Amino acid sequence: MPSIYKYVLLLALILVGCKNEQKVNPQEKKPTTAVENQEITSSKTKTSNTLKADADNGGLFLPEGFGALVVVDSVGPSRHLAVNNNGDIYVKLRTDKGTLGNIALRDTNNDGKADRKELFGDYPNDGTFATEMRIHKGYLYFSSELRVYRQKLHPTKLIPEGKPALLVIDEFPIRWHNAKSLAFDNEGGMYVTFSAPTNACEDAKATGNDPNTIVKGENPCSQLDILGGIWRFNDSTLNQTQANGKRFATGLRSIVGLSWNEEDNSLYAVNHGRDYLHNHAPQYFSEWQDAVLPAEEFIKIKEGDDFGWPYTYYDHFKNKRMLAPEYGGDGKKESKGYTNPLMGLPAHWAPNDLVFYKGNMFPERYKKGAFIAFHGSTNRTPYPQAGYIVAFIPFENGKPTQKWEVFADGFAGVDRIKKMQNAKYRPMGLAEGPDGSLYISESKTGKIWRVLFNGDKTAFGEAQLAKMEKRKTRSYIKTPTEGVDKITSE
Repeated sequence: MPSIYKYVLLLALILVGCKNEQKVNPQEKKPTTAVENQEITSSKTKTSNTLKADADNGGLFLPEGFGALVVVDSVGPSRHLAVNNNGDIYVKLRTDKGTLGNIALRDTNNDGKADRKELFGDYPNDGTFATEMRIHKGYLYFSSELRVYRQKLHPTKLIPEGKPALLVIDEFPIRWHNAKSLAFDNEGGMYVTFSAPTNACEDAKATGNDPNTIVKGENPCSQLDILGGIWRFNDSTLNQTQANGKRFATGLRSIVGLSWNEEDNSLYAVNHGRDYLHNHAPQYFSEWQDAVLPAEEFIKIKEGDDFGWPYTYYDHFKNKRMLAPEYGGDGKKESKGYTNPLMGLPAHWAPNDLVFYKGNMFPERYKKGAFIAFHGSTNRTPYPQAGYIVAFIPFENGKPTQKWEVFADGFAGVDRIKKMQNAKYRPMGLAEGPDGSLYISESKTGKIWRVLFNGDKTAFGEAQLAKMEKRKTRSYIKTPTEGVDKITSE
């Protein structure tokens, strides 16, 4: 396919997508109380032995023995965050204006609250899907929608030194699902996501004008030449493009949560499944099936893996990879020859971050397991929207147990979510602190929680998890009953 045609195709697909997010622009003005780049030594981060959770856990529901305190109430609409080994916090803001796309936070009096806040950036903000914030080899790595940058961290300064160095350039226009999430191996490799902007590489020309016709997909899908996958780059080389990198895996629709697992030295991710099965093929899929299918996928990625997008989807009820209706599927035909996920997760929950727990603060059962932040669905109508929690997946013998648990709930603030806008908060970013506490950010206002454990680690077990298991009956967590749990027009 000629490169100019790809450029035009991607430009036309900007408005195509399914997981709509509110577009917001944080103020460009710096806080007047901040002293930029002031050289002070940050105090050592307090641990669970000295910090106490807020009386109401900042509105969160957690397993017995855990508590949470609000680090900061609002830094502005944001995406991922990173925590340095001195406790400083760095947050990626959601803005497409100006040059200050990051904010740094410091607790100067050891009360667990961020009392110093500074905007920084010095690079052009190019879209609200700008996502990543990582610390690697003494550098702060972050991304806009079209670029990956890094800056050197200083042992005492809150703001990184120098102008951001440009590492990776996306040469194509801004499109839907344009997050550049990052992960790093132990050999100088940096993995970058190039997600696809469509549900199933829809081909309007092949579909025709008949409203009853099943939507067709482009075959072969030309988007897979440059999108729908993960590329490996060098973690320190400047001005790399896809031509300088190597495609590591393909067939991945949209990945926002990406993580390197030190336990088995492997790349893991949570993949957003496609949408609109009913809209594209109402002959085969009901509104209920549209709400509960297909799975979001928890995946382990090896070089050369093909996870089947757009030709397939994963059915977590059948535990099978199915042929997509745009390519001849009818909800019954399986598809062979593609890599399957480690496990399927509930449909449309939008898993947006993934962290493997390495600390010692939490009980032993959490060690080496995976925390996932579910941003929450936008398109399960006429059934309730779902997700809006942080879940935990235990690992045994190096593999997930195939069971996920509700770890943190209460973000939505309502019992029944008719539309995404009804939810007060949407969990977005996760980061482990140097003391083993877990930081959680949300995307609407930029609130940040810090989860601590002050209970008896030796006594922690199923009894302490019982309350959280009961929360699975809530309308935004359970699988809705077909025809019964529909939201009325009232």
